[in-house]
Amino acid sequence: MSDRPPALLLAAGRGERMRPLTLRTPKPLLEAGGRRLIAWHLEALARAGYRDAVVNTAHLAAQFEPALGDGAQFGLRIRYAHEGDEPLETGGGMLHALPLLGPAFHAINADIHCDFDPARLPAAPVGLAHLVLVDNPAHHPRGDFWLDADATVHDGDAPPGPAAQRLTFAGIGAYRATLLDDWRAVIGDTAGARLDPPRFPLAPLLRAAMRRGRVTGEHHRGAWTDVGTPERLAELDRRLRARD
Repeated sequence: MSDRPPALLLAAGRGERMRPLTLRTPKPLLEAGGRRLIAWHLEALARAGYRDAVVNTAHLAAQFEPALGDGAQFGLRIRYAHEGDEPLETGGGMLHALPLLGPAFHAINADIHCDFDPARLPAAPVGLAHLVLVDNPAHHPRGDFWLDADATVHDGDAPPGPAAQRLTFAGIGAYRATLLDDWRAVIGDTAGARLDPPRFPLAPLLRAAMRRGRVTGEHHRGAWTDVGTPERLAELDRRLRARD
């Protein structure tokens, strides 16, 4: 019996910066190094002892199940959380998938590539979330959040202490479902919040939890790529093939 919680693979986005490649293929099903982007994650999850994965889908959703099946080829059980034709953004996607995830879960953006070992994630965070952070890439030099010496993650424009580092969120994290309990109070009466199912981002919920000291993190110093453009996909493909 695995002690790893379910893993949510966030795969619903339209991949607009990746066009024209994503006009016919969802970004997580594009290939680099001879594998689909999402397959790299599924294989890493299986090696780390996970048994259950949930893939959320929207854009070109019908392509996922024929490509990934029930997960047996990866040594996993895959279930799908279909959001409809329009993606629900990360927060709405998590909320929509909660019935398949339970009280604690891990989540990975399916359109990144990273050598982080998911076995390092805590089964459940100490607070409401535990985020993997990486060095700021050239296309995002200011980063997202501050990580202090006590492994607490902060938002804001100034470091909370001399040992703090401003880093970029890797799109990998451990979460408690209770992070989403007060989403309406945090998001407010937006157009997306009034939809059924609702559509809203995750970042405001994380920032609200950071203000209460409820988000921890770690700095991953290994390889990480936000595969956001055809150029980055081609560079990742060259790097992975040169490594083999």
